[in-house]
Amino acid sequence: MKKTYKIDVDCANCANKMEEAARKTPGVANATVNFMTLKMNVEFEEGQEPDAVMQQVRKACKRVEEDCEIYL
Repeated sequence: MKKTYKIDVDCANCANKMEEAARKTPGVANATVNFMTLKMNVEFEEGQEPDAVMQQVRKACKRVEEDCEIYL
């Protein structure tokens, strides 16, 4: 399953950090962040609950870029 989320991030480097953190989160098969459109596309592993996984993605992203936001 794939979902798109609106994000708020200040710079392209921060967006790259968010993308890397999201990709490393258990339950995420793939993630991409587009700084220009301020969107995060997340592909979830089979059988994963997107809302639960996204809570973990959000925590991981806050650790690498504390002033970022992912609108769930």
